[in-house]
Amino acid sequence: MKFCKKYQEYMQGQGKKLPGVGFKKLKKILKKCRRDFQSGNDINNHAVHDPRTCPDHCPVCDGSFFPSLLNEMSAVVGFFNQKAQKLLEYHLASGFRKYMLVFKGKPRGNHVALIQEGKDLVTYALINAIAIRKILKKYDKIHYSKQGQAFKSQAQSMHIGILQSPWLCELMAFHINLRQSKIKSGKRPALFEGCSLTMNDEKPSLTCELFDSVKVDIDLTCSICLDTVFDPVALTCGHIFCYLCACSAASVTIVDGLKAAEPKEKCPLCREAKVYQGSVHLEELSILLSRSCREYWEQRIQTEKVERVRQAKQHWESQCRAFMGV
Repeated sequence: MKFCKKYQEYMQGQGKKLPGVGFKKLKKILKKCRRDFQSGNDINNHAVHDPRTCPDHCPVCDGSFFPSLLNEMSAVVGFFNQKAQKLLEYHLASGFRKYMLVFKGKPRGNHVALIQEGKDLVTYALINAIAIRKILKKYDKIHYSKQGQAFKSQAQSMHIGILQSPWLCELMAFHINLRQSKIKSGKRPALFEGCSLTMNDEKPSLTCELFDSVKVDIDLTCSICLDTVFDPVALTCGHIFCYLCACSAASVTIVDGLKAAEPKEKCPLCREAKVYQGSVHLEELSILLSRSCREYWEQRIQTEKVERVRQAKQHWESQCRAFMGV
């Protein structure tokens, strides 16, 4: 079965209409572009271009293909992030907060139901990621260019690459955490196959082998302290750091938090600005690493405790001096 048909069947099989990639519509745009260009070649007797392709930077394709795909990608990533955030918020909540989330209509159910919802979200994310990859490859093939790959890089810089979403990382950690937990029924249904926390030379990474040759490999080493990320946080550019390291890079204290970072502050890795205000605290990943690296985690807790107390003391001393006018 061709992917286009498989994708359409998947999207139509959902209980309600979900944001998706207009795979069939985008293919029609490319097909029309190729047909129009070929007929133009026949009329003008141009033999310079391959008749199977239309020219690079084609105004017909670029004026409709990329804007449509960009809007669809934004809708897909926005929907995925929102649903994943609600699911994980419910899973991590307890007591009165969980009751309030249920009252507001947030996800509910036992471990099996939560895993199934997570599986559905990951499947949705991956099949759309594959659809985007395939349609961009087709664009490059027809135009004999690399504009499709360039667009993919541009989309990632705009934070609409679904495989770079921090919520996908959280769902992977969520799956492993539930898999390691005791389920009353004794069953441990898999969220998606091949997902694991691997250690290479004592450096951890989240790895997931996915269908149709899609692979997610997330390095969990903080590029600032060069240790396993502790109390991890993902910036809007997708890079993951220890919370304390991120605060240091953003020139803020842990008391003020990353939300107080100036827009001019840049990611230490990609040097992109305005990446701190929308950062995501990776709580599921933090739970996973605390269980998997117990000795290291205990050491970091003690080290971080001293530093946090020091920063808190300095903060309140400066606040007191400012209040007293000293």
